[in-house]
Amino acid sequence: MRIVLDARWIFEQISGIGCYTRELIRELAHVDRENEYLLLFEHRHLADRTQAETGFNAAPNIQVKHAPCGLFSARNQRWLRAFLDEHHARVYHAPNYMIPLFRFPRGRAGHVRCVTTIHDVIPLALPNHAPRSRKTRLLPLYRRLMKEVGARSDFIITVSDFSRQDTIQHLAIPSERAGRVVRVYNGVNPLFHPPAIPVEPGTQEILYVGRFDPYKELVTLVEAFAQLRQSGLRARLRVIGPPDPRYPEPHERARALGLEELISWSGYLSNEELRAAYQRAAVFVLPSSYEGFGLPVLEAMACGTPVVCSNATSLPEVAGDAALLVEPGQPAPLADAIRRVLTDPALADDLRTRGLHHAKAFTWKRAAQETVDIYRRADAL
Repeated sequence: MRIVLDARWIFEQISGIGCYTRELIRELAHVDRENEYLLLFEHRHLADRTQAETGFNAAPNIQVKHAPCGLFSARNQRWLRAFLDEHHARVYHAPNYMIPLFRFPRGRAGHVRCVTTIHDVIPLALPNHAPRSRKTRLLPLYRRLMKEVGARSDFIITVSDFSRQDTIQHLAIPSERAGRVVRVYNGVNPLFHPPAIPVEPGTQEILYVGRFDPYKELVTLVEAFAQLRQSGLRARLRVIGPPDPRYPEPHERARALGLEELISWSGYLSNEELRAAYQRAAVFVLPSSYEGFGLPVLEAMACGTPVVCSNATSLPEVAGDAALLVEPGQPAPLADAIRRVLTDPALADDLRTRGLHHAKAFTWKRAAQETVDIYRRADAL
């Protein structure tokens, strides 16, 4: 079976989708030597970088193919349709929602099967999740596109049970097709692990990793941090994530509360730098009101860092009993949970132990094996 995996979701700066695509490629090279894989890249240097990072070139059944256009170009719809036919593909896997719509007709399986990974449907579930984003501005078009993707995909992979139910609801997947929406959990890269030598204690650092979109509740975290400082706790806050000029509110709130000198805004980091940040932090906090999965929670746990996160959407499912859970959007309960971790060594040690054990259950090898099974089910339609 020839499978085309669209690797154009791997950008210069690795996002959650890019991480998913890269790690899937890494493990497919190990777990599946039976099927043939064509990896689509638009830029040669990103293919070379991914090859160096994953070692997929050691697998004789994986080839790189050049795409002359980007995912979102009008040309891509025509070019990709012709590419799949020319190369006699049996399965096309889109690691995110953009598929060649006219190659996959509604209501019937064509000679190429379509597997689409939908990580979340945040714009449909929370229309004001990111009010200045393109998806919000073009919401009617995005809603129509996503429903077409849902109707034309032979199988849909979701990354949590919560996201699966949300996808079925908001994409209006009929009950007779709900069995083709399959949950495959993300994994944790083994690069994320506890430090070989315990980090020297210093000023306690609270760590956040993620974007600045309002649903991430970063302003809530800044306000909770202010309460912690006012109570006399000598901690610092570190925010890791690409700066987003559309959402200056976290910076503005930090300035208004006089906290700018106590918050580090680190921007985008490599995996190695991110691992060091997790290992150094006294507590990791993800206060989001919505997550399709929440991979930083598991990365932090795998590094031996206690976790505080919200009790919303997929996070209780992903964090299990290995984190302190709080209501999103409420600074006081969030501050209290962080304070408990920073001032109670027994609690911090318990969360650290639970987190290390819990994170081991989420592997990219398992995710790749389950994904190959979905390819086979799609091909058998």
